[in-house]
Amino acid sequence: MIELPVISEEATKRKKPDWLRVKLPIGKEYAKVRKLVDEHKLHTICESGNCPNMGECWGAGTATFMILGNVCTRSCSFCAVATGRPPEYDTDEPRRVAEAIQLMGVKHAVITSVNRDELKDKGAEIWYQTVMETKKLSPQTTIETLIPDVKSNWDALYKMISGGQEVVSHNMETVESLYRRVRPQAKYNRSLEQIKLTKEFGKRTKTGIMLGLGEKRDEVLKAMDDLVIHGCDILTLGQYLQPTKMHIEVAEFIHPDVFAEYREEGLKRGIKYVESGPLVRSSYHAERHVNV
Repeated sequence: MIELPVISEEATKRKKPDWLRVKLPIGKEYAKVRKLVDEHKLHTICESGNCPNMGECWGAGTATFMILGNVCTRSCSFCAVATGRPPEYDTDEPRRVAEAIQLMGVKHAVITSVNRDELKDKGAEIWYQTVMETKKLSPQTTIETLIPDVKSNWDALYKMISGGQEVVSHNMETVESLYRRVRPQAKYNRSLEQIKLTKEFGKRTKTGIMLGLGEKRDEVLKAMDDLVIHGCDILTLGQYLQPTKMHIEVAEFIHPDVFAEYREEGLKRGIKYVESGPLVRSSYHAERHVNV
């Protein structure tokens, strides 16, 4: 197996431990997905977010599609997606995403997006159409949508999650005390409320938290308790990795044994499914989260 560092040594002064190694993206299925993404002029969070699992997921013939462009209106200090003024969104994008999912023949599709705060509906109509088009072309495909913070625009939220997707994810990203530094344009309690309303709407709910940003153990456990109270079914925990020197630095590399302990803590508290490990990302093994 050929191995490469998850990110370049220039991205951080800290030496990464041996467990943060991934396979080089190669193989027939990887090439197939690469070709489809390019031909349909699609964006994937796999690329835009510098996901360390891209080789594994694409090699298995799956990918997480990112709709509404690849320029975000937010400036989160951890995220590698470009920030700025997004161009006009493409109304034909739902059809193209649905066709690509059909051609790939995936059993479970994950769809996410950038934040589009400048849009009155936060991009909800495109979200709805993308899910509906996918279900129309691939009725047997289950769908997870990883949706952004709608800034308490609950009408937009309900539109986003009413297209028939089986799982709705919204990432908390970090513990409450680090929000101002990590997610300056978001609010901890607002994201919890979004998860709560999604659960009350009847959807299977999911969120993700990054570790290694300077959080304390008791803060992680409190976040788990808050998620249980607000109806979160699925939790992913993964190691934060600094994408460039311009992003927030890694405070600590969390040992796999600690991730295993957090998994047990989450299950003990009542979260139905916890995916926890250094290379876990919100859409990693997402197909396992449909029927929990």
